[in-house]
This record gives sequence, structure tokens and C-alpha cells, in this order.
Amino acid sequence: MRISELSRRSGVPVATIKYYLRENLLPRGEAVSATQSDYTEDHLKRLRLVRALVEVAEVPLGRIRAVLAAVDDPGLELHTLLGIAQYAVTPQFEAPADDPLWQRAERRTDELLVELGWKVDAASPARGGLVRAVATLDRLGTPPAPEMLRGYAEAAHRAAEWDISCIDPGAARADTVQEVVVTSALMGQALTALRLLAQEDESARRFG
Repeated sequence: MRISELSRRSGVPVATIKYYLRENLLPRGEAVSATQSDYTEDHLKRLRLVRALVEVAEVPLGRIRAVLAAVDDPGLELHTLLGIAQYAVTPQFEAPADDPLWQRAERRTDELLVELGWKVDAASPARGGLVRAVATLDRLGTPPAPEMLRGYAEAAHRAAEWDISCIDPGAARADTVQEVVVTSALMGQALTALRLLAQEDESARRFG
């Protein structure tokens, strides 16, 4: 297909496709003339993945390259590939220097993870996000109770079990990463919306 058809089928403007080509986020097509190239279904799949990373997850170009390199590495096991994709789309927080509240939140977070028996990497950006939330709540004078954190953790794990169960280990790696990216970004928003709706319902039942 020509670049115009690639644009039509993907919904990505031609100018943006050319930008992705210059940035090596999309492989070059097969040249058919001095000014035209031919593109395949593989280009369309890659373009949809890049679009999901850029537009849905708002991932910086440097991290997108790391994700694409992982997708193209057949030697990576699926767990590692999914981790690279998840880390790329998760905001990262730097630990402030000599902040006792942050340090206490780190201890609480690590104790919770040990109690839950979760297999997570200490460098996980999601761990940093949890530490930041706990530290901020503590700073505001409303530290979360241990049972509250455990309750949220149990609910989150049930959602994660559903997320992972929907992944087909035999699917194309690019399709799997795109599903993880879209699920992390959009279903995360859906989960937040459902929680707020549930709060409204529960408030109405108790206080309305």
C-alpha cells in the first residue's frame, strides 16, 4: 500500500507518518520509485502501536524506542516484554533527598508488598507512585490505615488478574504490547471512573 492508504487505514496523518519514519519509529517501506515506497500490514500494525504509545499513553520518544526494541527482540520472555511496556507508560517519581515522610512511606510500601507476597521489582515506577501517594497523605495529616491499603491492594489484584488473563501468549508481540498499553491507559481511567460511581452509590445508600 502507498503512504496515503497507510494514513487512511491507520487514521494517522501522512505528515505524522513521515515524522515517525524520520525518527526511526516506523521501518522504511520498500522503494518502488524515487519518490514512493510500498508499505505492508506489518507497517500498519507498527503504526497502530506507535500511535497507542504516543496518543493514548503519552510516552516520550526515548521510551517508545525502548518498547519497540523489546517488541523486536524474540529472545525476551513475555513477562520481561510486558514489564518494559508497563514501565514505559507509568509515570516515574524521584525520591526527595532526606524526606522522613517519604522514607516512612517507602518502609510502609515495602512491608505491604512483603505481606501481600507480590513479586515486584524494587525499581518499578508503580512502587514509586504508591510511595508518593502514601507520603502525600501522611503529609496532609491523613495517613492511610493498613487495612485500607490492604483492601485497595486486594481489589487491584483482582483487576490485574483479569487484565493478565486477557493476554494471549501466542499472539503477535506487537499486538500484545498494544493491548497492554491501551489497557493500562484507558482501563485505568475506567477503573477510576467506576470507583467514583461506586462511591456515589455507596454514599447515597448510607447517607442519602
